[in-house]
Amino acid sequence: MLNKVPEVTAIFWAIKILSTTVGETGADYLAVHVGLGAGRTAICMTGLLIAALLLQLRRRAYVPWIYWLTVVLVSIVGTQLTDLLTDKLEISLYVSTAAFAGALAAIFAIWYGVERTLSIHSIVTTRRELFYWTAILFTFALGTAAGDLATEALGLGFQLGVVAFGMLIVAVAAAYAIGGNPVLTFWLAYILTRPLGASLGDLLSQSRDYGGMGLGTVQTSIVFLTVIVGLVAWVTFEGDDARRTDPAQ
Repeated sequence: MLNKVPEVTAIFWAIKILSTTVGETGADYLAVHVGLGAGRTAICMTGLLIAALLLQLRRRAYVPWIYWLTVVLVSIVGTQLTDLLTDKLEISLYVSTAAFAGALAAIFAIWYGVERTLSIHSIVTTRRELFYWTAILFTFALGTAAGDLATEALGLGFQLGVVAFGMLIVAVAAAYAIGGNPVLTFWLAYILTRPLGASLGDLLSQSRDYGGMGLGTVQTSIVFLTVIVGLVAWVTFEGDDARRTDPAQ
């Protein structure tokens, strides 16, 4: 099958950050405002994620709306996974961050040991795609735990969290620009966009009493979802135009 992962472009990173923000605000909205609670939210979203992932795995090529729907659902489930450990099981953010980092490192080690590559440009078999989505889930869980650790446990707050994680991403981009390993820098940036998006989501949605801008989870989620839909529609039509221009595709 063809590569099942989109090209890494500015639009890719924009949708990725937006989807992480929706994961943060969407999970909070369902758990708190709708009243589902963390457990039922996790169960419902996991069911939707499994359905989306099965749809994604059945395709033989990259389909933008299916891929990004899966990413948004992974973002929500990854957020809920960390929240369940922190809020229900009362596991320290230091412990969960270290545990998710170790689990992600193990996934990468097994993936590389089996496939001899971690490149996203060669997701052309079902086995590689399963490794890819497993890694993606744990990047979201790790990013959520690391973001909460920085903004809450370490007291950076939402504004400083956005700045700090933004600067780390700029540093990774600079390392790539001067010849850094493209696979390593990609995955580092992918992990860091999760706490950046989460901090941005909290900054926009949380009340002013907690250091946010008070826009609320509903408004923030709707705005960001609307932008995501617009960008996904853009890349879909752009891909259709490219195929019409070049029949070989």
